[in-house]
Amino acid sequence: MTTTQAETLTVTLKPREEDRLLAGHAWVFSNEIEKVEGEAKPGALAVVVNARGTPMGTGFYHPNSLIAWRLVSRKVEAIDAAFFFEKLQAAVRFRERSYPGARSYRLCFGESDGLPGLVVDRYEDVLVLQVLSAGIEARLDTIAGALTDLLKPRGIFLKNDHPARGLEGLKLETRVLQGDVPPRVAIEVDGLKFATPIAEGQKTGFYFDQRDNRLTVAPYLKGRQVLDLYCYTGAFALAAARAGASKVLGLDSSGPAVELARENAQLNGLSVDFDEGDAEEVLQTFAETAQPITPDAILLDPPSFVPSKKHLMKALRAYVRLNHLALRALPKGGLLATSTCSHHVDREAFLSVVREAGAKAGKSLRLLELGRQAKDHPVLMAMPETEYLHFALLEVV
Repeated sequence: MTTTQAETLTVTLKPREEDRLLAGHAWVFSNEIEKVEGEAKPGALAVVVNARGTPMGTGFYHPNSLIAWRLVSRKVEAIDAAFFFEKLQAAVRFRERSYPGARSYRLCFGESDGLPGLVVDRYEDVLVLQVLSAGIEARLDTIAGALTDLLKPRGIFLKNDHPARGLEGLKLETRVLQGDVPPRVAIEVDGLKFATPIAEGQKTGFYFDQRDNRLTVAPYLKGRQVLDLYCYTGAFALAAARAGASKVLGLDSSGPAVELARENAQLNGLSVDFDEGDAEEVLQTFAETAQPITPDAILLDPPSFVPSKKHLMKALRAYVRLNHLALRALPKGGLLATSTCSHHVDREAFLSVVREAGAKAGKSLRLLELGRQAKDHPVLMAMPETEYLHFALLEVV
């Protein structure tokens, strides 16, 4: 067959392996491929065809990855500078509709925006990129050029420290890609100000994925004593204080994060206590030792416990234990806001964790709110891998 670019490979699927693509999914796995025609370098452009030779789309091929092909376009077309500009422009416009007037948000969320393996976070006039596929890595200069034409950023920082890069044979690195990137950027999210670390922060510096859930839970916290565990730089805690919580204590195991959380409280003129502490240790000793707070609301936003699918059962047990300890510390009428952040934990598994934790704690629970990642992390209905964050607000009854 003829393609639009001489260097484009042709990847032929085995018979009856096109159904997932036809349903809207964006990956082809290595065991679904019959043959590859052309020079199969990591990140090469490839047109996938079914066993009858019908084109299914254009994407990035990797000969050594389980995810052998990642969809970029459902057409056979040139994947050039103009293509990337249009994709990124569409991504920006979607965020502008989702959060009118915002200047800080997740600008690109990989497959959900048709750019597999590319994460872009916007912090005012600084962009932070994370590249998770060889196809994007090979076209990084073109993508940076498109972002520059689109937004005229002060600087672009490359935060390529995610271990998933190893699956595509990519090295870990963090560096300034272009322009001027300060150590911190002052941002505003939903009326709260944050000093955001760029090079040294967790993820790309700020957890945009919980912004909608922070707005959802805040009105429930008025007049309550709130314990925010895994508080990082204090976003949930500050939302609680602004909503009128009577007392807020945020704990995190990272000293630098706690110092930044204190700075953020001062930036917003809010009275919040922050301290270093391990969430599970604090909850385990809650009933036995004097505490600076008697919480009737606990916020749990732990890191992912599931680095890969083989760790899922162990991780689910850890989530049950953590939520059980939190529920044990809450009185009748108390609130638990809890999350998981791994695509290996689907919604039903998350709800099962909550049910089991409630049973172990001997607490009857009422579900008040059920949420997911924020709108700037869109979910593809045909691709469950794009949904990774689950959130629930529960009341002890």
